[in-house]
Amino acid sequence: MDFRFTEDQLLLTESVRDYLAAIHGQEVLRRLDQGDKRDPAIWQGLVEMGLPGLLVPEEHGGLGLNLVDAAPIAAECGRCCLTEPLVDTAFVAVPWLLAKGEYSQMAAIAAGVVKYPLHHSINPWVADGSDGEALTSVDPLRLLVRGGGGDDPQLLNLAALMTAAQLVGIADAMLQQAVEYAKIRTQFGQPVGAFQAIKHQLANCAVAIEFAKPVVWRAAAAMQDGLASAPVHVSHAKVAATDAAMLTAETAIQVHGAMGYTYEVDLHFWMKRSWALAGAWGSRAFHLKRIDEAVLGSALQIGPQATFA
Repeated sequence: MDFRFTEDQLLLTESVRDYLAAIHGQEVLRRLDQGDKRDPAIWQGLVEMGLPGLLVPEEHGGLGLNLVDAAPIAAECGRCCLTEPLVDTAFVAVPWLLAKGEYSQMAAIAAGVVKYPLHHSINPWVADGSDGEALTSVDPLRLLVRGGGGDDPQLLNLAALMTAAQLVGIADAMLQQAVEYAKIRTQFGQPVGAFQAIKHQLANCAVAIEFAKPVVWRAAAAMQDGLASAPVHVSHAKVAATDAAMLTAETAIQVHGAMGYTYEVDLHFWMKRSWALAGAWGSRAFHLKRIDEAVLGSALQIGPQATFA
């Protein structure tokens, strides 16, 4: 069985990465943070790229792709610290509504007319919601209102999956920033990246990220195929991605000499986004409990004989 992404999937992901890098760089994050947090032109650009309609069926004006196609795109949204609610609307709300047989808003979502806030009891807030008391987030570019909602497990799993995908993209971006800084920051007459201790720390981050990625892609495939074990794979993905992002954030701060905490260093945008998403759609403890219950309760068979079952 070939688990690699297809050439078309890789090309789509690369195209989105290049586009987001061009329109949503570090200077844009600072402009948004000092202004209204949102820019309609950015959303319109995403619409013109066809991204809100990525999972919308073709007969409703979308591209008709699936969760495996969407997961690496969500990672790219994390990589650029995207402010617009593309992931929540296009990669969570759309498959959730489709699973319930609700098609009435598909065309509007694909056209970029509708942004769909997600309400769930696991979160005491709603991101990009229009009603409710405004809340302050650790991430200055997240717009939250007080809220909650039902307890639909499908919504929880889809949102946790795409949150994990964003976290690996965020971790990738933080690692890249740390590596670049280690090349130019000097100590004792040489770049700090030349010191073995720094190399080992950055290598540990790279290993954690690369180990988390296939776990996230596996969870996306399990959700797409409707496997009974999908919730456990999602929890595994959320834990692995959270751990990779937290380790990378801490390491990147240390490489920057703790300056990463400060507003003057761009790293803080990604660091704060990783903190915010780590607790979104289920904490690490919540997802570890789901994994423990599945494994210890024998609901999930483990071992080489069950790996590809």
